[in-house]
Order: sequence, then C-alpha cells, then structure tokens
Amino acid sequence: MSDDAFELPTKYRELADQARQVAKQVIPFAERADESDHFDPDVRQILADSGLVTVTVPERFGGRWAEVDSLAVTVVREQLAFESAHADSIFCMQGIGSYALAQAGHPEVQDHWLPRVARLDAVAALGLTEPDVGSDLRSITTVIETDGDNLRINGHKSFITNAGDADFYTMLGKETIDGQEQYSLVLVPADAPGVTVNQPHQIIAPHVLGDVVMQDVVVPSSHRIGEPGKGFGLVLATLSTFRVSVAGAAVGVAQAALEEATRHAAGREQFGVPLARLGGVPAQLAQSWADIEMARALTYRAAAASARDARGNLYLSSLAKAGATEAAGRVVDRCVQVMGRFGITRGTKIERLYREARPLRIYEGATEVIYDSLAKDLVRKVVG
Repeated sequence: MSDDAFELPTKYRELADQARQVAKQVIPFAERADESDHFDPDVRQILADSGLVTVTVPERFGGRWAEVDSLAVTVVREQLAFESAHADSIFCMQGIGSYALAQAGHPEVQDHWLPRVARLDAVAALGLTEPDVGSDLRSITTVIETDGDNLRINGHKSFITNAGDADFYTMLGKETIDGQEQYSLVLVPADAPGVTVNQPHQIIAPHVLGDVVMQDVVVPSSHRIGEPGKGFGLVLATLSTFRVSVAGAAVGVAQAALEEATRHAAGREQFGVPLARLGGVPAQLAQSWADIEMARALTYRAAAASARDARGNLYLSSLAKAGATEAAGRVVDRCVQVMGRFGITRGTKIERLYREARPLRIYEGATEVIYDSLAKDLVRKVVG
C-alpha cells in the first residue's frame, strides 16, 4: 500500500503550510497575547490579513469552502497552537460561535453577520455554561420568551470565551413550548440593551473569558436560530464539527513542548554527556514522540471522518479529543521534567505550554464526561 494512503490530501497540506507561516508571524507577539484577557490587536490583524478565518464559515457567506470542514479546522489549529493559544482561540471561536447561525439562522441575520465573521470584522461567541451549570446543560436557567414579534431573554452565562470582545453571542436558553420547557438558540448582539459583561474569573492560561448577564434583553424574532425547541440539536452539530479540532490544538501544544525539551536536552551537558543521552531522558523524549504521533494519527482520522459526517462520527471525534488532550498533558509534563528548573521558570515557552495544555482536558467536554458517554456507546456496540 502506498504511503499516500496515510498522508493528508494536498489541499490540507497546503492549508497546514499556510497556517504554519501565519503562526510564525505571531511569534513576536505570542508571549504577550497568551497572557491577555482581551484580543491582542497584532494577532487579530495577522489572522484577518491571512484569510485563515474563512475556513470557519461556509463559502456562501464568504468562507473558503462550500461547508465548514472539520479536518481543515483541525490542521489549522495544530499549527496555530504550536505557537500561540491566543491565535488558536481567536481562529476556532469564529467557527464555534457562528456555526449554528450558518446552519439555521434567518437569511437576513446570516447575511449581516457571517461575511463579517469570515473577515474577522465581527467576533463570534457561544454561550452555554452558567455559574452553576457546566457539563449538565439541561440544567441551564436562561429563559427565552416570546414577546409579540420579539424575543425576551433573561439569564447569566459564565466562563464564556470571547466575552467582552464578541460582537454577538449565540445563546442557549429554555423556552416554554406547548406547556413544556425546551431548549432554543438565539443570537444576542453584544450591544443590545440589557447585556452586560464582566470578567470575574481568569484561568491559569489566560484567555478572553467572561460572564454575560442578560436582563430583559429584547431582540427580533428573526434572531432565533433554528426552530423553537431545537437548540440542543444545533449545539450538538457545533460540537460534532469542532470538538475534534481541540485534538489538533493538543497535538500542536505537545509537539511544541517536545521540540523545546529536545533542544534543551541536546544542548545541555551534565556528568560529561548531553542530557539527551543521560539516564531516563532518552526514553521520556521517545515516549513523548510516540504519544504525539499516535495522537496525530487518531486526530486526522477522526477529523476526516467528521468532515464526511460529523454527527455520525461524533464518537471518533470524542475519542480523539479525549485521547489527544490527555496525551498532550503527559507529554508536556515529561518535557517540563526533562528541562528541570528551566521547565518551571516563569516567562519561558515551556512554562506557558504547561499551563495551556491543562485546560484542553476540560473545555468542550471534560475527559471524564466524554469517557462516560463513550463507554455507553461501547456497551451498545458490543452487547447491543
């Protein structure tokens, strides 16, 4: 069998090359940007000028390809995350925040927002979690009510990526339909009266993150995304398309950490030999390389399957997301150990990668939640 069977098709290799060049442009600003809780203007401009964000929007709205392609998003995230979590987040959230709108929004609302998303003129965000609600989204308390030709929204969303810099939010809320509580999506412009944003939290790898409070926010009924009560289906479609791309980011982080540790180990001598030949260090480096290559192989396979049928292959995306992020955690930890005191020094790239690797195992599906769901799927597949 030809080696070509295990290589990315040409258009994805070309896209990865482009993303790698963009990531290199970000390097002078990466340390500053990765510590920022607002969009870094230089990184945003580089991404806007590159046209990479067009990958996150369908062609009919100014995007690069006919539909958003999971494998394309994944290979871009791998390259951006290698240099900057901030650049990676700006890129991917344009798709995550706007995907439901592209799939099921009102045509006038789509035409207003999505070409601007593709150009990075407008920033998108997705509002799911709340102060007391994380993985159990059915417990949300945000309420959507019909008010004549408008929708009225009240609620408090928490730990929302891009909060404060977003131009609009795709919000999940409860709506009473035929006497039953169901779940709907609505687009809320950031400047709508009644929307307030604060930033009470920050994570160990600083992030554009905040809480969004909606108090009697009124928007036209055309801002509803999809059918009433069908919000969860659109959220699942978003996760099905973008979850696997987290695995791509994890591979990029792990690869960057391994290269940092390898350069250090090859260039530093102890006891008369390079660290790369001393004690258990060679095994740690080689094991990390193996972990990365296995994670990358599963990630590409899952992303390609997701590009063909995102919902039908969600189990593969989930396997890749959990597997690659856990692998990245192991790899980065080993690399810190290899580098010793230089691995735990503030302000170094390896220290930044160590902090950036940890949240990957939590957001867009914590490992334990994903494994619980996968175990149920496995039992059904094996025993029916």
